[in-house]
Amino acid sequence: MPSSPALPAAGPSRRRPHRPDWYALALRAMAWIAYPALAGLAFLLLSLAVVTWLPAYAAAGHALHRWRTGEDERCFTGTIRAFGGYWRALWRHSLASTLACAVLVTNVVFLAGQPSPAAFALLAAQVGVLAALVPYHLALAAVAAVDGPDPRTDRAGLRRRALVLAFGSPRRGLLLLAAAVAAPLVALPLAVGPLLFGPTLPLLLALHLAAPPQDR
Repeated sequence: MPSSPALPAAGPSRRRPHRPDWYALALRAMAWIAYPALAGLAFLLLSLAVVTWLPAYAAAGHALHRWRTGEDERCFTGTIRAFGGYWRALWRHSLASTLACAVLVTNVVFLAGQPSPAAFALLAAQVGVLAALVPYHLALAAVAAVDGPDPRTDRAGLRRRALVLAFGSPRRGLLLLAAAVAAPLVALPLAVGPLLFGPTLPLLLALHLAAPPQDR
């Protein structure tokens, strides 16, 4: 019986080049710079109308939340897409918060030039209210971001959960306030760093605190 012809020897297998661990770490580090920056850019563009800042902030938080959970890495377009739903849900709150902040800042500027003890006490109270609004709105944007852009959302429940997130623990509120103050300072070496990372870095912290334990 004739023997079967010998099969040709298989050529050398093509293996994908091994990439060192530092390569993956560098890619992750670049992602933590690029995606918050893109979300921050979209937030700035959407906030040009002033009263749109809170829905834009929640939309940026939603895009960053989807990136953190591995659902979608398109943080710029994701912010733009989510803005409409958040605008319908939060425009009244955004308008009220904008007016309140404008009044408080005006009062602080006026009282800062008054030498009387009563003016100083009022000034301290106004500054305290302004400081409290920072972690509250960070928490509100984060809670809304985790829930998603649903115009039919329970607004009262959203506010309650934001208050619990921001002030349920004194450490949490101080941590969010410290992050909001420190983020622009940390980003100062970059030309537009405070504008891009000042809003998004504290928002990432708020998202971490607002996410369910299994998603952190």
